[in-house]
Amino acid sequence: MNNNEVLREVLQALGMDSSSVPELSALGGGALTEPEVSAWLAPEPTGKIGGEQLGQLLDGLIIHLRGPSTKPAPHPESVPRLTNNGILKKLRIALNLREPEVLEIFAAGGRPMGNRELTTLFRKPGTKHFRKCDDELLGAFLTGLKQRGAG
Repeated sequence: MNNNEVLREVLQALGMDSSSVPELSALGGGALTEPEVSAWLAPEPTGKIGGEQLGQLLDGLIIHLRGPSTKPAPHPESVPRLTNNGILKKLRIALNLREPEVLEIFAAGGRPMGNRELTTLFRKPGTKHFRKCDDELLGAFLTGLKQRGAG
């Protein structure tokens, strides 16, 4: 999935419109304008949202839904490139989802899985039992999130 699709799916799942994106970006430390967002979300997008910008939006979503963190922010150099696993993790944090809820969402999206399989998606890359979240798996999660209703 490209980042434009992820943004579109997340907004639909949460029942938000594009006008909330600049505010979420600002909460996450970014600066976006409504014309930029409209270009990304258009049926024929004229631009692509970058990984850093999507990460800032998801960080803003976490702050919007859960409040600011009490932990110090990491240095920008130490923030890894946003992957599907990172998107999944940020959505799980933002929506305060526990393991059974995440499993329900995957099942609703047509991709049932067990606890062991789920935990591999949230491990650190490079560890023995880490599993990469592919586009199909992320798509199933976003579909399930839309069907379940994010709240």
